[in-house]
Order: sequence, then C-alpha cells, then structure tokens
Amino acid sequence: MQILLVSGSTRASSGNTAALRTAQAVAPAGIAAHLYDDLAALPAFNPDDDHDPLPPPVRDLRQRIAAADAILFCVPEYAGTLPGSLKNLLDWTVGGSEMAGKRAAWINVASGGRGGGAQEHLAMVLGYVGAVAVEAACIQLPVPRDAVQADGTIADPAIRAALAEVLAALARTAGGRPLLRAGWREQLGAVLGREHLRPGDEGSSLVGVERRWRLRPGGDGLADQGEELLLA
Repeated sequence: MQILLVSGSTRASSGNTAALRTAQAVAPAGIAAHLYDDLAALPAFNPDDDHDPLPPPVRDLRQRIAAADAILFCVPEYAGTLPGSLKNLLDWTVGGSEMAGKRAAWINVASGGRGGGAQEHLAMVLGYVGAVAVEAACIQLPVPRDAVQADGTIADPAIRAALAEVLAALARTAGGRPLLRAGWREQLGAVLGREHLRPGDEGSSLVGVERRWRLRPGGDGLADQGEELLLA
C-alpha cells in the first residue's frame, strides 16, 4: 500500500510537514508512506504549458500521484483558504486523470479550531478533480510548535498513535479494498433486502460506505445522497 504525503506548507519548520514526516516514521506494517517535498519547485500553473512534454516537476508530481494508492494532505490555512503553493499543485492535477477515484484525506494541525477554510476549499477542489474523500481519515490533530523536534518529527506518543491510525484508516479504503470486513453482504442485505444484491457479488470488494443506502437506477450500484457506492 503506497500513500503519498503532501504538505501544504513550504516553511522549513512547518508543523504540517513535521506531522507528515512523523506519519512516515510510524506507518503501520504494509504501508509505505512517501513525503512529497517538491511543492516549491512546481512552476506557476499555466494552461498553455499543460501538455506533453510537461514541465519536469509537474511530470514527476503526476507520476507520483499515479503510483500512490491514496494521498494524505496536511494543510495550513492562509488568508482563510488554501496556501497559494498548494492550490498551484492542485491546479496542475486538473489536466490529468491521476486524481480520479484516488482516495484522499487531510489532517488539520492548527489549534483553537482554526483551519476550517482550508479544509473546506481542499474538499471542494478534490471533489472537482474526482478524488474520493475518506472521512474516517480526516482529523483535527493540533500540533504545538514546541512539539516538533530538531529532526523535524514529533515525539508525542498520542500524536504518533493518531497519525498511525489515520494511515491505517486511509489504507483500509484504498485500491478497492473492502471497507466492511467479514459479513458486509449480510449487513447490506439487512438494510436493503437480499434481492438487491446481485449474483456474483460474493467475490466483490465494497469500495464505499455511506450512512444511508438506496439502489441506483438499473440496479448496478448503490448510492447515498448522490455519492456512488459501487462493488468492484
């Protein structure tokens, strides 16, 4: 399981980047977390340059997104929204298909309930490019400035444990793996009635879980308030 870690900050001593470095260090077995550290190297987005051959930093970004099973963002808020450098990164993903269907989550390390504007706008942009937000892995995890060590990681055991769980929650949904483990067909059958579960579903993976269920027109998937929940 490959998870790409993207910090929205270019600051050398960023608490956002420290959180992701720590996540990389505490990744559970079976998860390889890779930190993307070329945010500042990306050129300013220009639609005229969004074609082959792409600028090398953009080509590398898209290749790394394509190779990842999921993406974890850690995003500061600037002037009530996303930092311009991160929005620039996201703009460079619009012209490609690498983000479509990609599982994504974010961590907010700001204290005092701040950072809501950045989270809201990140969710909006990710939806636009077709990424799938994993709510169970989106958390607020305040990181005090004095919690960052000289090596750029965080020693606090509670923060480290929370970061490991975020990666685990994200990994559980990525790559079409079941979100519900043993007995998911029975759980869905109890809600929908077994007549809605098609023949052959026994070997399928559930790639989305929502709170309320309804059958999609044609009977070839499930949806909740417009968000598809399909079997793959």
